[in-house]
Amino acid sequence: MNSVGQKFIRHFTATGFVVNNNSLLLHWHSKVKAWLPPGGHIERNEDPTEALLREVLEETGLVVEILQSEHNLGFEYPKQIPPPFTILIEDINDNEIGEHQHIDMIYFCTPTRHKDVFTDLNPGWLWVKKEDLDKGLPLKNHKGDLDIPPEDVLILASHAFKAVNLIG
Repeated sequence: MNSVGQKFIRHFTATGFVVNNNSLLLHWHSKVKAWLPPGGHIERNEDPTEALLREVLEETGLVVEILQSEHNLGFEYPKQIPPPFTILIEDINDNEIGEHQHIDMIYFCTPTRHKDVFTDLNPGWLWVKKEDLDKGLPLKNHKGDLDIPPEDVLILASHAFKAVNLIG
């Protein structure tokens, strides 16, 4: 229950901001009606990084690697996984589940280059230039309508580009 006594159904999710050179991978999410990066639910017995790598591959067809933080503590056990850049709590209204929340772990990723990131990309995905995201330009969805990515996506994209440039 939250502070006012309401019960929430909560799901753990992982999202990957995939950066390739000066572009970020987005798709029009028809259920949410917004431009979003790849990601999805963490399944039973998965850690967040396993879920993220699986979701990105299933959705986009790309194999990615998660950018490592500087917080590797150097011990072999217990296993340490990369921490997310941030964790968001998102309100979701789904026709099947109803109102619930996603506790979304946000990671920054880059393609591993095992595939051509442009020709082997699953349909519906778009590489969006950093300059266009910086300007908040609208993108054309599958119906031909123009929509600006949500503010959180634009802000996190900016941080993802910075992280890739610092590490890469």
